[in-house]
Amino acid sequence: MELEMLKLYGTPPTRALRVIWLLNELGLEYELHPVDLLQGEQLRQDFLSLNPAAKVPVLVDGSLVVTESAAIQLYLAEKYPQAGFIPEAMEDRAQMYRWIFFLVTEIEQPLWRIARHTLVYPEEKRLPQDVDLATQECMEMVAVLERHMAEREFLVGDRLSVADFNAAYTLDWANEEKMLDNAPRLRHYLKAMYARPTAPITIAEAFAAMENPA
Repeated sequence: MELEMLKLYGTPPTRALRVIWLLNELGLEYELHPVDLLQGEQLRQDFLSLNPAAKVPVLVDGSLVVTESAAIQLYLAEKYPQAGFIPEAMEDRAQMYRWIFFLVTEIEQPLWRIARHTLVYPEEKRLPQDVDLATQECMEMVAVLERHMAEREFLVGDRLSVADFNAAYTLDWANEEKMLDNAPRLRHYLKAMYARPTAPITIAEAFAAMENPA
């Protein structure tokens, strides 16, 4: 029986980029199904049947549907262990989970608050004071990660893990918001990650492609 090809629903510059990076690293073929958020395609019933939260990305692997970009990354890395993106030592796995959760809660969430109150919400619902608070909170947490990366090449242990592919997208987003100006180690780390031949396009490149479609 022929196996179904992986299907990824989502469009750069969204968190779908996290999943695209893992798919590239693993050398997996997949079908990319763009979802136009500006046109409300995430609210169509066929998409809501995949993810009632109306958010991208969504990975469909046969009968399995996985949502949440970090969860999809972990699923792919566990399904294809030959790449070694899940640390073998329990202590290293614990640190991998720690930094993934740190990234999505302590850095990504204030970035998303900034995006909501500068781009997503209608102007009358935007709260400039929340942008200021989120900026402060994000920079404080970026400083924590900057200290962690002192003399380190990877987030966990001595090799790439899922945490690094999660971090690269998050830090690219932070860099777009000028959050890395005082974080030279993280800027170096980000540059090294995006120098990988399997790296997806950056957030800035994705926005540029949207503005100037081929």
